[in-house]
Amino acid sequence: MTFDDLPGNLARVRDDIARIQAAAGVSGDVRIVAVTKGHPGTAVEAAARAGLADIGENRVQEALGKQESAPPGLRWHLIGHLQTNKTKFVPGRFWMVQSLDSERVIVALARAMDAARTDGRVGDDERLPVLIEVNVGGEAQKSGCAPAEAATLVAQAASLGFDVRGLMTVAPFTDDEAVQRGVFAELRTLRDRIATRETPLSELSMGMSGDYRAAVAEGATIVRLGTVLFGARER
Repeated sequence: MTFDDLPGNLARVRDDIARIQAAAGVSGDVRIVAVTKGHPGTAVEAAARAGLADIGENRVQEALGKQESAPPGLRWHLIGHLQTNKTKFVPGRFWMVQSLDSERVIVALARAMDAARTDGRVGDDERLPVLIEVNVGGEAQKSGCAPAEAATLVAQAASLGFDVRGLMTVAPFTDDEAVQRGVFAELRTLRDRIATRETPLSELSMGMSGDYRAAVAEGATIVRLGTVLFGARER
């Protein structure tokens, strides 16, 4: 697949973001993470050609396979649930992990980073950027910590040497924009409540292909887009 429609799709998304920010009275850059889950490696190449340097993958193993043939200089984001037995593959491979959601995973990833510093895969002073994933909607089938646990996990991740940049959430799958905006507004309010001078939590990763417009209106700084850029997935 060549993804010839990607440049036009990307231009429309950027126009959408600018229009929505103007209407909602919000400002600031919105980082577009191109989600290549379920697409072949050529999607990564097409994203790079289109000027998208941030690539998102849900699964560690799928990302590792694509990284072998990917253009250099890309920033890889792990946006799916991270299992403790996969943490060893993160150091030196992912620029950001957006889905830390439990003490167990945070501790396992910290140990993996320590091991990577010891064997030279990452520098001694390198701090991995991370986001804490919050299950704002309280859906049993979704990953993410409860909102009441977020402050504790932020503090723990920071104490273990991670560069805690902010919070992430996945809204319920609905076309109801009021529901979408309510979830995203709750994440923003939570961020404002638990942020500190030392850990300002400036990033809000919220919004995917079906609801990124609502997320932008509520102050998203990162949107994770797949279908709206690349079309339907192969698998």
